[in-house]
Amino acid sequence: MNRIMSRDQIRRVDRLALEAYAMQGIVLMENAGRNATDIIRRHYGDRGSAFIVCGVGNNGGDGCVIARHLSNFGWDVGLLVVGDPAKMTEDMSANFRIVEAMDLPRWVVPDGERALPIVERVRPEHVVIDCLLGTGFEGEVRSPLAELIERLNEVPKRVMVAIDVPSGLDCQSGLPSNATVVADLTITFVAVKEGFQSSEAVKFVGKVEVADIGVPKRLIEEVASGQR
Repeated sequence: MNRIMSRDQIRRVDRLALEAYAMQGIVLMENAGRNATDIIRRHYGDRGSAFIVCGVGNNGGDGCVIARHLSNFGWDVGLLVVGDPAKMTEDMSANFRIVEAMDLPRWVVPDGERALPIVERVRPEHVVIDCLLGTGFEGEVRSPLAELIERLNEVPKRVMVAIDVPSGLDCQSGLPSNATVVADLTITFVAVKEGFQSSEAVKFVGKVEVADIGVPKRLIEEVASGQR
């Protein structure tokens, strides 16, 4: 049975993995993306087509890792990054540079409005992978990112997969915002988030699977039990 944890507990696990166990964020990101890739392939096959939509934070970095591994396994992959490249986190930037060096099809746009025409490239055979907003999201999605999320929901596709949390969903309360990704599958990290249990969240998260990111099991147990 999957463990359920709060947003604050997940943040504590991440912080202690870095501080107490000297783990590197980019290693955790690699583990997350690789294990999410394995889940995607298990559900949707050894070959396929993916359209990955990323923000410039660490959630987007997970998407870049997934893009690399799916491509290595023979998938056709396109990557859309929405946001100012200068605001990429360090680990996101490192993984995006790998995607660039691989010369995978990619588009980088500063905002959701300029992303809308690119989303029209999505085809019915695409597995769309949402890596826009992470677990820290609260409140409302600003325009034009809100319009982008709405269009991602509308465009014909094979399935929608959310990474860690559907963009626009508050992972603690389980409340959807003004624009929330409707996922068929949510691949979340470390543990199921508390908000996913909400009746209001169910239609947005779809099926939920937990992917390991390589932090020590002991640390997760200590945080979950309140020892740390």
